[in-house]
Amino acid sequence: MYGKEKLAISKAFESRGETPVLYGHFIYFILVLLIYTTYYPPESPYLGPFETLIIFSMLLALFVATTRLAFRALAKKMDVNGPRGLHGQFDRLFRRQAIMAIVIFSIDVYILNLKQFIIASPFFPPSPTLMALVFIGLFVAYLAIIWWTAYETYGRLFQTSMSRRSYVLSNISFNLPIILPWLAISAGMDIIHLLPFQLPKDLLATPEGQVIFFSCFLAALIVVAPSLIKVFWRCHPLPPGPKRKRIEAMCKKASLGYKNILKWPLFEGRVLTAGVMGLVKRFRYILVTESLLQILNDDEIDAVIAHEIGHIKKKHLVFYLIFFLGFIVLSYAVFDLILYAILYSNLALPVVPDPRAEPLPFTPILFTLAMAATLLVYFRYVFGYFMRNCERQADLYAFTLLGHGSALVSSLEKIAVYSGQADNRPNWTHFSIRQRIDFLKKCEINRRWILRHDRKLRRSIMVFMAGLLSMGYLAYAVNFGEIGRTLNTHFVEKVLAREIKRRPANPVLYRMLGSIYYQNQTFGQAIEAYEKSLELEPRDAETLNNLAWIYATCEQTRFRNPTTALVYAKQAAALKPESHILDTLAESYYVNGLHEKALVVIRQALAMGPKDRTYYESQRRKFEEAAMEESGTKGPGD
Repeated sequence: MYGKEKLAISKAFESRGETPVLYGHFIYFILVLLIYTTYYPPESPYLGPFETLIIFSMLLALFVATTRLAFRALAKKMDVNGPRGLHGQFDRLFRRQAIMAIVIFSIDVYILNLKQFIIASPFFPPSPTLMALVFIGLFVAYLAIIWWTAYETYGRLFQTSMSRRSYVLSNISFNLPIILPWLAISAGMDIIHLLPFQLPKDLLATPEGQVIFFSCFLAALIVVAPSLIKVFWRCHPLPPGPKRKRIEAMCKKASLGYKNILKWPLFEGRVLTAGVMGLVKRFRYILVTESLLQILNDDEIDAVIAHEIGHIKKKHLVFYLIFFLGFIVLSYAVFDLILYAILYSNLALPVVPDPRAEPLPFTPILFTLAMAATLLVYFRYVFGYFMRNCERQADLYAFTLLGHGSALVSSLEKIAVYSGQADNRPNWTHFSIRQRIDFLKKCEINRRWILRHDRKLRRSIMVFMAGLLSMGYLAYAVNFGEIGRTLNTHFVEKVLAREIKRRPANPVLYRMLGSIYYQNQTFGQAIEAYEKSLELEPRDAETLNNLAWIYATCEQTRFRNPTTALVYAKQAAALKPESHILDTLAESYYVNGLHEKALVVIRQALAMGPKDRTYYESQRRKFEEAAMEESGTKGPGD
């Protein structure tokens, strides 16, 4: 097709679809962070250090062995049938081993409790960011095993002279920007906690403060991230020459502002790809690989660059940012709903006999699986749909800018030929090369297809944004509104009732159920639950305190019993003289007309430095006024 040029250099290049690879690895790392952050450590590890080391080593050996066998089997297929058509199998094999790595990582976290052993080490600094980096590094090590083992098969499949070390390091550096936003935000929060200023710490302790911090930090990071990513990817300015002039002329024709045009040494420049990154002109870069510049002629380079410009002009990068932020909104909305569903089902043990007892890991594991399914659907299918159609819109922008699609068609045909891959190979972030070419040719015949596609994508985005706003409302309602409080109360009440049937002699469960009834203002049921708890554990200070508070302050007067309230409050204060329990004792004295004693006790509570000092001060003033009125009524002669 392309004569001697193809024969000379066809085996030196590859087209691996790096955008889907990057987004696929993004999902892997999000899953790993999800597993790590949902880990709830037990009081002590399930296994001792020696057993943990043995099992960890066995899992590692199993992973290495299965990875080696899998890629050797693929190499044997190449010996029999040749490399053509096996690129998809190579990618699928990598995905399979990456999923296996995630499963083993989950075992390391949930079952082997590696985090606790690291925390116990006297040599490890107490930094949440450093701790998380250790576990991300563990997952990267698993991926590095795959890359190291796959190298020989990769080299034969793509006919590359790249060294094994360069191949592994290129993959690692390519994936580092994925964790950059999380790393920067986490490190920023660590720094704030280390500063000697209380205000920013108090701000981060509130949901509103976290949203403000996250939004501002992320906005700043998004602007400057391209300047950091180009360092990770070791990009350098494209030298002056005809190719650079051609790209500059195309950017000028499209009125596109940018910082620089960079040579992208991705896998030693052998990947056939180009890209653009940066929402702001001052931090925007156009990336091209050496291989792409070598195989494409001037018109084809124009077409590829016009395609990348289309992503900027059609605001795709802005939409992708909204889409990623949308996952945060979605997670916030479904987080509690998933947890409620797990707790309400019979799949996990939601309540342990004692709050201090060691919880089983089933709930976080189930929660992680549910969140992983949500992530997969959101990115693999919803995001995949928008990615494919945005790529097609970028094709059509190039078509419109150049006035025809022939150059883009020929560039796509060359990429298919030089990569040795089938042009109908499916791709979750792009339409296949054959589908892209066919659509461009269809637009040559009838350009109304361009408008139809623009309308289709615009309507799809409007539907997505409406759904995102609805999820935002749901997230707010579940976390801050009456819906969330109702759901929380309903599910916890049902779960507690079920657990009481299984453990009828557990006083903690009855106390928790009494608190739920109190929140629902079903005071009769609350009293009944608390009394049952006291039957099982008569010296529980919290239960005594809660029951005394109802008898002293219940808004439904038929449930008030000041005398009993004082009896229970005295017992609670004797067992646990904390500020909130002393407040109940003071209130009990007050409702029994013993105002001076109430004043003495509330002053004791204030001396303990309670957090809600404003409330305690209001109680003190109330008791002082009552004591003064009592003294004034009696008069000096009484």
